[in-house]
Amino acid sequence: MINKEIMKAIYALNPSVVTIRGDVAYDANDNVVEYDKAAVEAYVQANQYKAQRAAEYPDFREYLDGIVKGDQAQIDAYIAACQAVKNKYPKGA
Repeated sequence: MINKEIMKAIYALNPSVVTIRGDVAYDANDNVVEYDKAAVEAYVQANQYKAQRAAEYPDFREYLDGIVKGDQAQIDAYIAACQAVKNKYPKGA
């Protein structure tokens, strides 16, 4: 079984793929679609920062709570926490 990030890469790089079973990709007619595993791995590596950021971003409800309360310090803390995650996992690193 392949992980979610690899599946996203296969779909992104191969528009004809409509389903993946195991590590085999299929088109709408259930024909096997060959895909370049090296290109998939490169795509995953290039986009890895997105998954890393998503796992560490603070809960957006903290931001919304700060807006509702009119608490600028809470809003600023949320923005700072997000920026720290972006700095930790920069694009293209």
